[in-house]
Amino acid sequence: MSALPDSSLPVATLPPLKRLLPAVLVLALAIALSAWLGGLENQRDLALSSLLGIAFGVLLQRARFCFFCVTRDFLDQRDARGLLGIIAALVVGTLGYHLVFGAFLPVPAPGRLPPEAHVGPLSWVLAAGAFSFGAGMSLSGSCISAHLYRLGEGSLASPVALLGAGIGFILGFASWNTLYLATIQEAPVVWLPNLLGYGGSVALQLALLGGLALWLAHAHRPQAQAAPLVWWQRRWPAYVGGILIGTLAALSYLRVGPLGVTAELGSIARTAANTQGWLPERLEGLDTFSGCATVIKETLWSKNGAFVVSLVLGAFASALLAGEFKPVKPGLGALARNLFGGVLMGWGAMLALGCTVGTLLSGIMAGAVSGWVFALSALAGLWLGWRLRQRWGR
Repeated sequence: MSALPDSSLPVATLPPLKRLLPAVLVLALAIALSAWLGGLENQRDLALSSLLGIAFGVLLQRARFCFFCVTRDFLDQRDARGLLGIIAALVVGTLGYHLVFGAFLPVPAPGRLPPEAHVGPLSWVLAAGAFSFGAGMSLSGSCISAHLYRLGEGSLASPVALLGAGIGFILGFASWNTLYLATIQEAPVVWLPNLLGYGGSVALQLALLGGLALWLAHAHRPQAQAAPLVWWQRRWPAYVGGILIGTLAALSYLRVGPLGVTAELGSIARTAANTQGWLPERLEGLDTFSGCATVIKETLWSKNGAFVVSLVLGAFASALLAGEFKPVKPGLGALARNLFGGVLMGWGAMLALGCTVGTLLSGIMAGAVSGWVFALSALAGLWLGWRLRQRWGR
């Protein structure tokens, strides 16, 4: 006689139509956008950028891959799972990037840098920009990439934070020439493979990331388990999100360019400010740097623009399926915090030539010392902002 099924085991069921149908429609819209972009003349990379953006939006939303949120979890509760997920992304991305570098640049001789990689100059300006970005994350409650995926969850405060980021970019452009001529133009650009070779760069980064992972695992406190959810509502484990994002980052660099979410926002801000005559005629040396490069927009679509729009659509579809599309009207205090935090993030991202996705995630994966400097400085700014929010809360 066959054994009766165990009623305690989860049953594989389909989501209700009221969730499944809207999610499928949004996903179909995103894929249709990708197909249309692929049909534009001389714009083949737009379709792939769009598909990568859909995947990135789903991963961010389902794994709750927000740099501020996972750091706050550790500061508040000693819950290290989210930070360990970020380390998993960095480990996988480091291995993937260095494999790709071997094809693009077989010999990492001094003075040679991989194309388009986030390898930036080291100076106090980078540290100040990253510190400002970290403080802005704490005040607004999310980094820029998380504000983008929260648009897909119906956040009504995130548009205000992104508006503030645009204002911050304009302030950064206005201060760029002074800071570039005084500091940035003489700042060294340090890429670990130039110093240690690919093998040495990978070994050093894995040792650092492994040491951080061991410390976080030791400091972690087990958390109370939430009630089990059906599969379409269940959040993905942070390490799963991290592994998949690290893989996506390497694939993106191989086919399109490094992951980043601020190039389009910065380009829109730069174009608007330039149109109004608010910027100097020439931004010294800015266009010589790789990373989240900003340009005066002359066409509607760019690779990063297609990536960001599709990111929001992917997160929207994911949130609809999980029942997490929940617009909530923010108070005036929350709107003010989001606006000011966004300004700090935009100013910091402009001076640091990227954010937590570009300069930190893609930069560290590429073996750029600038990525590590950004991470440490942003963490200091985040901690200060977290302390201020605690005090205001009391």
